[in-house]
Amino acid sequence: MDKTKPASADMNELEQHRVGKRDVDFVSVVIPFFNESKQIIMTLETTERVLRTLDIVYEIVAIDDGSRDSTWDELSKYSMKSSAVRAVRFSRNFGKEAAICAGLAEAKGDAVILMDGDLQHPPRYIPEMISLWREGYEIVEGVKSSRGKESGFSRFAANLFYGMFSKLSGIQLKDASDFKLLDRKVVDHWNTFTERETFFRALSSWMGFKRISFPFEVDERKIGKSKWGFFKLLKLSLNAVVGFSSRPLMLISSMGVIFLVVFFALAIQTLIQYFKGNAATGFTTVILLQLLIGSIVMISLGLLGLYVASLFREVKGRPRYFITETTSMQQPSAELKHDECTEE
Repeated sequence: MDKTKPASADMNELEQHRVGKRDVDFVSVVIPFFNESKQIIMTLETTERVLRTLDIVYEIVAIDDGSRDSTWDELSKYSMKSSAVRAVRFSRNFGKEAAICAGLAEAKGDAVILMDGDLQHPPRYIPEMISLWREGYEIVEGVKSSRGKESGFSRFAANLFYGMFSKLSGIQLKDASDFKLLDRKVVDHWNTFTERETFFRALSSWMGFKRISFPFEVDERKIGKSKWGFFKLLKLSLNAVVGFSSRPLMLISSMGVIFLVVFFALAIQTLIQYFKGNAATGFTTVILLQLLIGSIVMISLGLLGLYVASLFREVKGRPRYFITETTSMQQPSAELKHDECTEE
């Protein structure tokens, strides 16, 4: 079953939500999971422990991104134990970006918090995020004050990517994260996006709105290991650059201009040597130039191919994801108690 809804249907649901708006804030927490069966209980219990201390009504939307282990079984069991948890299962692994889109489409809160399922986005910062939101900020974003126990190569690769991305797109993402709070207004606008391939970290920055950042320390993962391998990160990086900037295409024109200048310089030198009677055969030079120009042409074709492939995927208009199962949440936490007090 395709869960990609028309914008009009989403807006109707949101209007119904606003009609029955509560006197206390309703906060949704979206958590994607992929092969995290051993981590789920700890993550959900830790998050709920923090949420229960706040004067809010809350729900947790847990997305199973096509896990191959017992992640869905664990989410189903926990949702039966906690009425505030709703689990959504993908038909296969569509990726974290699709899981974020699904969570934002499913969340019904006045504010929506996104966090990773491995607790490296610590729930202890949630009260601060909600406090900043109540001050009027529409996007509250976590900025890493430390990157935890990342390897030197990972730090280098991250800094290299963010530096290149900033120069190509004009969007500054250094030490940024997906640990964010979005106001309902921002979520409504996000859900109008129709593009298939998204980069949440950059798109949420591109959207604008009144925003503020806060520093947070990345906690060490206690169970399991990261599911982000080198090639997954490389694919995400390429999609991000292609989706946000056309400047790489300008490099092809720039290289063409550079080679044209070099050609004129070599042509003048060759003619001068020819008229002096010192013309050389230049076999080695010709071969090297052919190899260099051929390499540049192939790289340019590959770069064009990335943009054509991106257009091809977008034009097909396939859904971002398919949802095969959901667990029903009878009511958000504390809602029953609040309703009883209202009746009195």
